[in-house]
Amino acid sequence: MRTDQFDFVLPEERIALHPASPRDAARMLVVRPDDAMSDRIVRDLPALLQPGDALVFNDTRVLNAELSGTRRRGEAVAQIGATLIKRLSPNRWQALARPAKRLAVGDRVHFGGTGEMCLLSTLDATVAARGEAGEIALTFDLSGPDLDLAIAAHGQVPLPPYIAGKRVVGPEDARDYQTVYARNDGAVAAPTAGLHFTPDLLEALAKRGMSQHFVTLHVGAGTFLPVKTDELAGHKMHAEWGEVSGETVEALKAVREAGGRIVAVGTTSLRLLESAAASGDLTPFSGETSIFITPGYRFRAVDLLLTNFHLPRSTLFMLVAAFSGLDTMQAAYAHAIETGYRFYSYGDASLLYPKTSDDR
Repeated sequence: MRTDQFDFVLPEERIALHPASPRDAARMLVVRPDDAMSDRIVRDLPALLQPGDALVFNDTRVLNAELSGTRRRGEAVAQIGATLIKRLSPNRWQALARPAKRLAVGDRVHFGGTGEMCLLSTLDATVAARGEAGEIALTFDLSGPDLDLAIAAHGQVPLPPYIAGKRVVGPEDARDYQTVYARNDGAVAAPTAGLHFTPDLLEALAKRGMSQHFVTLHVGAGTFLPVKTDELAGHKMHAEWGEVSGETVEALKAVREAGGRIVAVGTTSLRLLESAAASGDLTPFSGETSIFITPGYRFRAVDLLLTNFHLPRSTLFMLVAAFSGLDTMQAAYAHAIETGYRFYSYGDASLLYPKTSDDR
């Protein structure tokens, strides 16, 4: 398929710069296979699902992956920004540097404080490698848990550029860009559908008889990027690490056997579950996945999808088109744009039903 089939015009004012408050007050477009659409809010979710359904959440926690530092070469000083995008070893990270042209292999970059108080007040690294698109490998002086603590102390939340480029990143973003159930450190971007959930909403779902299950996929910075190749077949998907436990697998199988539906909260949960069901049956999974879901894909593990509104030409818009149908999603996005829905990470939500078996 051609990439331009997944393009659309999005007015700039539709890009959300702040989340809804409270989180579950965000709008939610319900999209069914007969092209019927209804405008609801996320707080309506317990009434829209059925007792016995199971929601699957991604419990990854976003790191303070945005670092600011100083590179010194003798008397020459340069200010450097680095966004950590993938851990390579206990003391090495792949990062996107700004401006990368000011860095060379062997350069030392100082991201921390003065180093006079304690070990974790310093965060120094050596440039170990350079790529062609601003990517670098940083080898830090600290390693393992000590490095994690120093990154948490000196970094800030890595808001997507379509937000951070439009406003100042504030202290509230450290809370807003994290799900209320986040617990496993490792993501450099949020699983944004989960941002809509509050403790009250989770409690309401449980009282209605919907079970809640957790998987972990450490979301990478490449998740939200547009596809730049003319044909989908030419796109190389980024890899992300994830895990689905045996306990979760058995619980979800029991849900299906009892007639319940599996509701993926976010495309990251869906991609991980489908990776775990690659053999045809849901099985425990631990490792990297680079699954690229496009129209024609046969879904095995997920029955409903809650997700945000995505970028034009992105792999995520391709995924929702595969799930609900390209024509259906083009109509849904046109409706969302016309009626003022808010797009992207801090935007509104959609509850998607799958294409019928005949369409698939």
